[in-house]
Amino acid sequence: MAVNVVALVLAYNEGESLPGLLAEITHDCPDWSIVVVSDGSTDGTAPCVRSAGVSLLALPFNSGVATAEQTGFLYALRLGAEVVVRLDGDGQHPPAEARRVVDALERTGADVVVGSRFLDGGGYQSTLVRRAGIRWLSLLLRVLGGVKITDPTSGLRAFRHRAYSLLARVYPDGYPEPESNLLLARAGLCLAEVPVRMRPRDAGQSSLGVWSAIYYPVKVSFALLVEALRRPVRSPREDEGQD
Repeated sequence: MAVNVVALVLAYNEGESLPGLLAEITHDCPDWSIVVVSDGSTDGTAPCVRSAGVSLLALPFNSGVATAEQTGFLYALRLGAEVVVRLDGDGQHPPAEARRVVDALERTGADVVVGSRFLDGGGYQSTLVRRAGIRWLSLLLRVLGGVKITDPTSGLRAFRHRAYSLLARVYPDGYPEPESNLLLARAGLCLAEVPVRMRPRDAGQSSLGVWSAIYYPVKVSFALLVEALRRPVRSPREDEGQD
């Protein structure tokens, strides 16, 4: 039976954060189906997901965000989901804000809606160094692909079937959020953005330190340049009716 919305939660050793987040999704969005992709977690992630009674996809080793998200998209295809909304397992993406992102798909008619921390200036917005890098990537996306997004590294995104089915087929494996935004735009899909308020992570530490936050935009810039030079992929609608 097809489902309307799948909440795709990506988790790597988020056993401390997941119980509260999953309970919050269940309470705030009871009509959603929930699937957690555990990206090679070695803590209590799997047991807490099973105890919450939601679907678990456990990868055998840590493969990175791109592989974990694409795994979730493939699973959503099997479910026949109309919409997939991605949330991080660290609790930074409040389910109520995720619902706003999903609702914006209908309101804007877009194929993808990105939740931006910077449109209204509220909530947790990361460090000054990271914000500077994000602004640079936003400018680069606009120049390379006409993508007007203020928060290109945001993981809080909602996808219509047309968009996530494309990413289930081909997904950048380097820097998934900025690169996939460019890939989707060059495939002719419509991207929109809505303001959201994010939170600091519930537990654990971010994988990006100060030096990583400085180096990250440089590496992503080269990855975006490579993506811009590639032949655009075709969206599923463009493939329909062809042999």
